[in-house]
Amino acid sequence: TGPMSSECLGNLLRITLSAEYFEDKYLSFSVVDQSGIAWELDEAMASQCGYTVTYSNWNNIEFRASALSCHSRLEKDVFTVTVQIKASRTPDMRNAATHLKSASCHHGPWSLRELVCETNYMEVSVRREVPQTVKGFIQDESEDWTLAFPEAKAGEASIWQIVFHQPEEKKAFLVSDAWSAGYGLNTTDTRVLLRIPYTAAQIQLVKVDVFLQAQGITFSAVRSSTFYKQRWMILMVDTAVACPVDGVDYANKTIIWTVPKYIQPLSAGATSFKDVLVEAGVELHKLSAKEMASRKYVLLNDLNAITMKIPIGAEGGYYKTAVSSGQHGAKYTINLFLEHQWEDNKWGLTKHTIIKEIETPFEQVELAVTNNPNLSARLMNVTVGTFLPDVELVNLTIEGATVAVPEAVQHGYLTSEIRHANGSKAYVIQVPFDAPSIKKEYMRADMRAYILNVTLVFITHPTNETFTVPVVTVSAVKDAVLPTARGFCDERNLYLIITHGNVDQNWLPFISDWHLTPEAAQKYNYSLRDNGIHLAIRVPFLSPHVNYEDFHTSGIKASLHLTLKDGITLANRRDFSISCRFSPSELIQCLPNGTVVVTAVKLVGVADLDTSLLVLRDRECKPSLVTDKTATFKFNVNTCGTSRKFNSTTMTYENDVLYFRPGNDMPVYQLKFVCSYAIKQTVDVRYESKKNPPPSIKPGFGSLALSLKLFKEKSYSEPYQESEYPVVKYLREALYFEVELLQPKDARLELNLDDCWATNSQSQDSLPQWPILINGCENSEDSYRTVFHEVNYSLRVKFPQHLKRFEVRMFTFVQGTTLLQE
Repeated sequence: TGPMSSECLGNLLRITLSAEYFEDKYLSFSVVDQSGIAWELDEAMASQCGYTVTYSNWNNIEFRASALSCHSRLEKDVFTVTVQIKASRTPDMRNAATHLKSASCHHGPWSLRELVCETNYMEVSVRREVPQTVKGFIQDESEDWTLAFPEAKAGEASIWQIVFHQPEEKKAFLVSDAWSAGYGLNTTDTRVLLRIPYTAAQIQLVKVDVFLQAQGITFSAVRSSTFYKQRWMILMVDTAVACPVDGVDYANKTIIWTVPKYIQPLSAGATSFKDVLVEAGVELHKLSAKEMASRKYVLLNDLNAITMKIPIGAEGGYYKTAVSSGQHGAKYTINLFLEHQWEDNKWGLTKHTIIKEIETPFEQVELAVTNNPNLSARLMNVTVGTFLPDVELVNLTIEGATVAVPEAVQHGYLTSEIRHANGSKAYVIQVPFDAPSIKKEYMRADMRAYILNVTLVFITHPTNETFTVPVVTVSAVKDAVLPTARGFCDERNLYLIITHGNVDQNWLPFISDWHLTPEAAQKYNYSLRDNGIHLAIRVPFLSPHVNYEDFHTSGIKASLHLTLKDGITLANRRDFSISCRFSPSELIQCLPNGTVVVTAVKLVGVADLDTSLLVLRDRECKPSLVTDKTATFKFNVNTCGTSRKFNSTTMTYENDVLYFRPGNDMPVYQLKFVCSYAIKQTVDVRYESKKNPPPSIKPGFGSLALSLKLFKEKSYSEPYQESEYPVVKYLREALYFEVELLQPKDARLELNLDDCWATNSQSQDSLPQWPILINGCENSEDSYRTVFHEVNYSLRVKFPQHLKRFEVRMFTFVQGTTLLQE
């Protein structure tokens, strides 16, 4: 059938334009008259001349023409209409393709009076009789008709005047005035025609009562008389017309359309009525009783009204996408028509044809968002739908920026469309896990959450309404690398060295509920350093954030507990601790002048101990310095209840630090301490702690394969090739280095850089030299510090712990003001 097909439907011609062919094109319609002149249609001309342009079944476009339209050619019982359609991809209609379609249809025998209610106009045509002469009218100028309506057939008969009967007055129009007001008028050899747009000024809204209808049904009605000339006579015909405006209700998922049988403006002067025929159908096709029953349609022909009941969603109609307050939904649309023929004692046979496009109220439709990630390809794979065919995905909003579908691929977003057999469709969005807009969050154990947060923007055709669908999906992947730690102690400090994983970039270090920041660490003389690979913490043994667990002659057990917390929720993510025994000598000083300085520590097992209430044997001796966890006493050996023992070589002084609960003479805390002095010289005698042996590594032998590469960008995606050396860089321009352990491929191994230096020649031992890394850290004397870059798992990097990446600013060697060159 090509891009256009035609169909004859009684006194109407329908031409359907293919949605596939005319999709995404701008159209203009023209009707070609018998002289070959093309008259371009707009809404006003279409309703005045008997043409209708409408959409059906999503994007199909229908053109309908009345048998008595302005430009149709009538020959006996055949009418012919020629349509010209221009289609262009631009609104200015440049380079438009022109399509011509001519179709002829047989119309059936005319009734005495025929009424048509189209979607954009009302039409009444009446058979011309030769009634009595009407007196009292003066003929207008002979050329009035032909000047106003030159397209009409030349003939002996022409319309002379039309009079509208309104409640307050009668208003007469000459033909030229009526045509200018938007009315369509015509005569043929056998009929007089009046066509009225629904927007006409003379239309009255009339309520027609129907049994069991409380409010009645509203009709657009025009009562008019048309006078026409035939030879020496002036003849008058009643050209009243009425079409229903409402009468549609919805109940129990059913459309109920009610049309009264007897409409007062059409029945004035008649006293007897008899039904002749009631037929109904869809899309201007009449349906038999059997066809209606198969579709579950109901047609009721009662005494006063005709009622059609259509289940919502039934065959013959279709759903189309609708948008209300930005929400996606649907409406069911069906194009019904009803033909009612009756006889009365005024008109004889009247045929009333009503075309009614019914659209159900908006109903919100939830859209499914399905996430089916491709873990092996590390792809987010989201399906959104199902949609009706009149929906198109046009934009994506990614991190606040709106991009068109073709541009989204530059952000890593690949979109595709899935079409189903019933015409519906869905959209698939694929995004790599490592796309910049994908958020990563630690979940548990070795699981990471990859979060896609994108808003899809859709448009509906042909209404051009827009709606959005927010898509937030989470994919759980077993690729989390948790931070690990090692701890050790020296004589006065506890150390924790934490190696970062791939999930703790935003985790914060806490000791209990105290956030350990560089500023807070400096306040307590702690050390906190983070080079992007390791977080190093040093805390002195006697510190407010150290816990003391027990003490005896072998030493004092002290522990440091560190928690890494989520930077947003502050939920605990990882706990680390280090415990060591420290020498008791750290707590006591026996000075040569007989002064003793002793520090007592609060043990974790005595939670309610108030260090300010600690005393010596003489309870009047109280601490001179108190913290939350320590109390320091300073006194002379001859005071505070200190006991003394001596032998031939030494003199020993003993005392106790005690804690009593109120009303109890039994101490719950007792720390005994001793100072011994030589008889001839004073020395400090202290407990000697048994230190934990330092961790040792057994020596071994093997071969390691390493590589050092220079990359072009911070993404570390493209290294310089051998053919590109020597590489030329400007001063202070960034150099991106990567050191990789190539062999062995053992996940238990971790590459750590100790020292790295630059020379002025290819010999690593040549002078001068400049250190870039010292003991695994940046050179503090460098004006532009070395920057470490995190290494994450990727298709190229299977073992992130086997790589180290750092950034150095370009420099050169100088001596004084002279540039040194090899």
